[in-house]
Amino acid sequence: MASDFVIVYHRQPYEEVEENGKTVFRENASPNGIVPTLKSFFGKAEHGAWIAWKLAEDPSNPGFERVVEIDDAYGKYAVSRLPLTAEQVSSFYHITSKEAFWPILHSFKGKYNYDPVDWPTFREVNWAFAEAAASEASEGARVWVHDYNLWLVPGYLRQMRPDLIISFFHHTPFPAADMFNVLPWRKEIVESLLACDIVGFHIPRYAANFLSVARSLLDVDVLQRQQVDPDLISEGTALTERTVPTLIAYQDRQIAISSSGVGVSVEFIEERAKDPVFRKQAAEVRENMGDSQLILSVGRTDYTKGGIEQLESFERVLQDNSDLRGKVRLMHVSVSANRNMTAYEDIQSGIEETAGRINGRFGTLEWQPIALISRAIPFDDLIKYYLAADIAWITPLADGMNLVCKEYVAARTDNDGVLVLSEFAGAAVELSSAVITNPFSSRSMDLAILQALEMPLEERRTRMTNLRRMVKRFSITAWGTDQEAEFEQARTRRQKG
Repeated sequence: MASDFVIVYHRQPYEEVEENGKTVFRENASPNGIVPTLKSFFGKAEHGAWIAWKLAEDPSNPGFERVVEIDDAYGKYAVSRLPLTAEQVSSFYHITSKEAFWPILHSFKGKYNYDPVDWPTFREVNWAFAEAAASEASEGARVWVHDYNLWLVPGYLRQMRPDLIISFFHHTPFPAADMFNVLPWRKEIVESLLACDIVGFHIPRYAANFLSVARSLLDVDVLQRQQVDPDLISEGTALTERTVPTLIAYQDRQIAISSSGVGVSVEFIEERAKDPVFRKQAAEVRENMGDSQLILSVGRTDYTKGGIEQLESFERVLQDNSDLRGKVRLMHVSVSANRNMTAYEDIQSGIEETAGRINGRFGTLEWQPIALISRAIPFDDLIKYYLAADIAWITPLADGMNLVCKEYVAARTDNDGVLVLSEFAGAAVELSSAVITNPFSSRSMDLAILQALEMPLEERRTRMTNLRRMVKRFSITAWGTDQEAEFEQARTRRQKG
């Protein structure tokens, strides 16, 4: 059955597990996160389809199940799985996407690695995604493509199916022209994105950067520009913009530029945070802390996340403030982002060495300053630490949005706790009531955590009240509503044009 709504995303929309020798598609355990939100769009479609890849030893094997029909809480939809070999996955995802695109998107030019890129394979995989979407989509269907590893899909799809309404959403930062144009395939990528009806970003800065890139390479006109929502203007922070492009023209086409940050499922998190079981567990964590303050840091092991820089700041604070020794503890969760890349192994080793040095330097038999956790923590377990932590310390060097900080705020139904947040996280433009810090400045980092540790109750409550208002306003539900509106406006423009 042809689908009037098609999602193109590299991840499958379920957990594929084996039970009693049979493959079972298990629905995501938590409604919090991007995948459940994307699936919720199927509820408004007559028939939906999801395009993803699946590892296959032999893609030509006739026994490979390319299309599976799913019937879950979000409705009935088809999942079209593209069989990719381990070599294809390594080339298109681990090498081209992670070694070439990822560092440039996050403005780490020194980490950029062009040499191993196999561009023909990247094209080949993106063409396969586009073919699958074209095959699944009905006449005039909406197709929603997600993230940078599928940059070429819109251009190919437009060639195959000019009738489709195509939207592309970036879940990462998008850099300015002097950084992005390091990529030798820059024009091909941008021309593909300009084949869309909608190109989406988290915040106005990334949208403005995309426009600067497009205008550096092609003749692009700005048709509409508007003032940024006052709630998204955080004075003095790095990522604030005053105006943002909303509609541009290239050749004979109009392309909407969307700025809408992904949020969290506030109701789900609040429900968990109010559960007596989790509140009891949080109270036990607090009891074990005695009169010590708990700082919580949660992120992936990635050079963009600033894990080592954060630990070094903690070391300086303990060195310069002896009264804090034995009175503060850092729970540092750094989950391996990708075990197939040596760059991440080096970061993990650096984090472990730094934490070990700090514990060895300041620790006693009764007190260890850092609890380092390198495995993923189930979300329900995180809730109790969100509730127990005096401070959430989230200081990436670059981050498209960052949802951990929003989860922490959503969980704090008691209106207490302090969020220390990097000004280079996209979330900082929404969460200006956090203690905003510059992770590239030792002085800024150290003063921010000291300010958080010393903050009086009244100020903590005022700041958290403001933060909770923003997290509720820019929730995952609000983001979904924005995307739905963009599709409708694109359809209206298409009918008029």
